[in-house]
Amino acid sequence: MKKLINKPGDEVKEMIEGMALAFPQIVRKDPKWNNLYRRESPIPGKVSLVSGGGSGHEPAHGGYVGKGMLDAACAGETFTSPTVPQIFDAIKAVASDAGVLVIIKNFAGDVMNFQTAAKMARAQGIKTDWVIVNDDVAIPEPAKRRGIAGTVFVHKCAGAAAEELLPLEEVKRVAQKVIDNVRSMSVALTPCVVPKAGKPTFELGPDEMEVGIGIHGEKGVERRKLMTANEIAELLCSRIIEDLKLDKGEEVAVIVQGNGGTPYMEKFIVYRRVHQFLTEKGIKIAVAWVGEFMTSLEMAGTSVTLLRVDEELKRYLNAPAETIAIHTPGPVTS
Repeated sequence: MKKLINKPGDEVKEMIEGMALAFPQIVRKDPKWNNLYRRESPIPGKVSLVSGGGSGHEPAHGGYVGKGMLDAACAGETFTSPTVPQIFDAIKAVASDAGVLVIIKNFAGDVMNFQTAAKMARAQGIKTDWVIVNDDVAIPEPAKRRGIAGTVFVHKCAGAAAEELLPLEEVKRVAQKVIDNVRSMSVALTPCVVPKAGKPTFELGPDEMEVGIGIHGEKGVERRKLMTANEIAELLCSRIIEDLKLDKGEEVAVIVQGNGGTPYMEKFIVYRRVHQFLTEKGIKIAVAWVGEFMTSLEMAGTSVTLLRVDEELKRYLNAPAETIAIHTPGPVTS
């Protein structure tokens, strides 16, 4: 194992410290926990957004703390949910008079811990609600689908709605609207190595790939012979279009990302075919993000996310944001 760390087990604490030192104008670190808070939270009259999960998915989740997105991100140990006390303290730290919306990815540990913390906050009189993201179409049953890269679109749109000082019920409606209209799917070309384990999470032959992986280094739902970038883009888009029942003339926002270890050359090659494929289907692209958004350490591969959009969601996607990972100056006007 070759990693730029000091001691296995210290990587999360030291990463959070580094983020806070590098971007003090955007975030501040919790003195006790591996939590990052928006510099000026809580903001009176604005719903606060809290999210998080295991580390190893950077820039998620601390990279999305700041204006127009999250007010708090809780970082668990690598691929491990944050604890209930950690999440509870984060909710209390950023709670405003308008309340708190907790954005949870659909993994058993995250759902249990974040919901428990949210219920504890309610019991202390903090107006708190939550949504659960389940965008991974590799899993047939929607209730069992994992929350993966589509979570970032939830952060962005709900964050923009909160900036408009909408009430908690409306911010939750926007978040749920994104969840209902977003789907993702991913492939891995290599596994990753969790620092404490020191060995790959699974084995792949030189001519193999895993289809339908999650974000915790786990195997996919299917193993295939290695395909070309164009073939992979078509496979992922086809599954998503079918599940979303996208029709000709509809508009989407697109994320094409690597899984942590994919060069930008390859990401743009994949996006090229995604763009062509959607255009051939008569599906319009309103917003496109290419980069790293919800990764799995150094895993090579790619994922595609499609979000069906209308005028409301396009406005929120283009609304101003200033975080470590996302900078949107706002819509371009002539």
